[in-house]
Amino acid sequence: MTEFIDHTDIQENPADIPVYPLLPLRDIVIFPYMVTPLFVGRPRSIHALEGAMEKDKLVFLATQKDPKTDEPGEDDLYDIGIVGQVIQLLKLPDGTVKVLIEGKHRGRLQSFMDRDECVFASIEPLPDLPVESPEVEALLRSACETFENYVNLGKKIPSEMVSSVSGISDPGRLADTIAAHLNVRIPDKQEVLSCINPLDRLELLLAMMEREVEILQIEKKIRTRVKSQMERSQKEYYLNEQMRAIQKELGEKDEFKQEIRELEGKISKRRMSKEATDKALAELRKLKMMSPMSAEATVVRNYIDWLVTLPWRKGTKDSIDLDRAEAVLEADHYGLEKVKERIIEYLAVQALVKKIKGPILCLVGPPGVGKTSLGRSVAKSLGRKFVRMSLGGMRDEAEIRGHRRTYIGAMPGKVIQGLRKVGVRNPVFLLDEIDKMSTDFRGDPSSALLEVLDPEQNNAFGDHFLDVDYDLSSVLFIATANSLYSIPRPLQDRMEIIRIEGYTEEEKLAIAQRYLLPKQLETHGLMEEQVNFSESSLYEIIRRYTRESGVRNLEREIANVCRKIARELVKSKDKKKKFSVGVTQVKKYLGVPRYSYGVKEDENRVGMTTGLAWTEVGGELLTIETAILPGQGKLTVTGKLGEVMRESSQAALSYVRSRWQELGLEKDFYHKLDIHIHVPEGAIPKDGPSAGITMATALASALTGRAVDRDLAMTGEITLRGRVLPIGGLKEKLLAAKRAGITKVIIPQENEKNLEEVPAQILKSLTVVAVDHMDQVIEEALGESVPMSPLGPAEDYVANAEEPVRH
Repeated sequence: MTEFIDHTDIQENPADIPVYPLLPLRDIVIFPYMVTPLFVGRPRSIHALEGAMEKDKLVFLATQKDPKTDEPGEDDLYDIGIVGQVIQLLKLPDGTVKVLIEGKHRGRLQSFMDRDECVFASIEPLPDLPVESPEVEALLRSACETFENYVNLGKKIPSEMVSSVSGISDPGRLADTIAAHLNVRIPDKQEVLSCINPLDRLELLLAMMEREVEILQIEKKIRTRVKSQMERSQKEYYLNEQMRAIQKELGEKDEFKQEIRELEGKISKRRMSKEATDKALAELRKLKMMSPMSAEATVVRNYIDWLVTLPWRKGTKDSIDLDRAEAVLEADHYGLEKVKERIIEYLAVQALVKKIKGPILCLVGPPGVGKTSLGRSVAKSLGRKFVRMSLGGMRDEAEIRGHRRTYIGAMPGKVIQGLRKVGVRNPVFLLDEIDKMSTDFRGDPSSALLEVLDPEQNNAFGDHFLDVDYDLSSVLFIATANSLYSIPRPLQDRMEIIRIEGYTEEEKLAIAQRYLLPKQLETHGLMEEQVNFSESSLYEIIRRYTRESGVRNLEREIANVCRKIARELVKSKDKKKKFSVGVTQVKKYLGVPRYSYGVKEDENRVGMTTGLAWTEVGGELLTIETAILPGQGKLTVTGKLGEVMRESSQAALSYVRSRWQELGLEKDFYHKLDIHIHVPEGAIPKDGPSAGITMATALASALTGRAVDRDLAMTGEITLRGRVLPIGGLKEKLLAAKRAGITKVIIPQENEKNLEEVPAQILKSLTVVAVDHMDQVIEEALGESVPMSPLGPAEDYVANAEEPVRH
């Protein structure tokens, strides 16, 4: 037997502070009045118990903060523990000790004395504080009632414990007894043990029990719900089995076997690919072994049904009649020559080659120009079926590739769904609004489309649901978009981009006369010989009641006029009354004009130049006004201009300053003057690289006092050396000039080649001057020649100056 140190031999502690052997506890907190069996296996703990048995059988029990620590130190133990008495100690054959300990009272760990074979601890006893309060009885009752609820819900504590607890009148002992039986975390139990005041301890325990009771109630609800669901499933299965047995006894057909035979017949008759046939037969073998009422059987049955209903071989034969195709396209759409030409080329190649991969076209243009309806016309001209899929707002990759069959309610992607719906393998497939797709946590649909729209890959398109390859190479894909900005570059690379510009006024007039008017007259029950729209009335609607690239609003306004006429016709009771619609009638039916269009100035003015701008709804006049004021060389630019136009104004001023001698100005004129450049309609944002020469001309006019011809308009960007750079939207700009009564237009030399795309009727009424240097613009606009420097503008933009002008 090991010899232990007597408590009086420990010199570090005063004689009135008791010292006990220390027994660290793992995953358990012992309370006063609690008798607990423990299994002790650590050597130092066994020595501590043996030492206690040789003396007064008292030991200090402290719980470890981390149960994984084998040799706990003072910081590894909670400072509040229990002084316990060993009731019984039994050594087991495996070297461990089974001990029965009764908790006596609380104690606080004062000091930690580590000896060779065990640890001693000096303890400050912590007896329960006396309580005298009217709250005691209320807390006792509440604690007993809550504990009873806890026991009833938990079913882990014997019900006799409730009657035992209800007989305790001491609040501290009641709290300790209940806490010992609660199934809560060790830190929570230690918190109760550390609470010295019995009332505070009881309140803490009451809050803890309320929380546990609420958790147990939720668990009970969950168990009840799960149990009812299981009972319902078992009941359905039992009834279904009974029904099958009854049907068998009555000699009725086994529907499941009949369905299996039907699926086998469909698989054998469908000329699917070898991969799809093998997959269908494998799934059918699995289906035969399943219960017909199981959830998995439903999934397999649905999968086989998708495989056998897809058009693996069935297709339509293209109508290789170029004249008929041209007539169909021309009858349905006015203009759009590039698209029509591309379709006719496809048909011509199809006539020479048996098999050609379907082209993938992308029609890019503003809303209302007929992109979507053009897809239907293409299908009609080819003699193919038409299917449309809207991509606007799509953000889930599974919409393209399909869901995997592991998900409940899984389906193939919209591409496969569209082919099944149309019933052929080679339709015209319209991917509408391809620029409106977005991306989120569910994937990137635009990346999934890369395989669909790649002619080298889509002959083996993999849908996640089908899990077999499907050939899309015979499908003619046509995508539509309003802009290319939001379409990823790899996706753009897969498609043949065909731009559809906005319609000119003449084209809108022709569309209204050919298509819109007959359609709306028929829709509103009017005869064509009853209503006559003059050209001027249609121009009035186009110019003053709509502002768009397409013709949607134009059609709405024509429909508005037709409704007014229909109303008058019904009121007049004269069914044969005829109506003539002119400008006056348009204003009567449609009210005050909503828009105005640019017109040229009424006289030549100094410092005012007419420019040309491009907008999404067509071309517009852009007037540049310049005012010269006494000042100190400040440049002010107004009119809600963007950064590009502001930089153009700086470049224009630098050019004029470099030409001070040729323009007859003083050398330091810009030091004595303030210059204000303004673009009217300040509420409308304006930007773009085409107003440079207009600003430079307005500056030169204002500084020299020479007026600019009111019949002249111009467009082009300027560099510091005076070069005129090319611009875009030439057709729309020239149309705006013609509409405003302009007779002469200056354009960049590099844009001269684009005149071939401008309708001849526009060029007949305009004199187009192509320039490559700003000096030529000044000569055309102000009527005087500006001599060039011998070095040329490309080498020195400060021509003939005595000193260089620094910028």
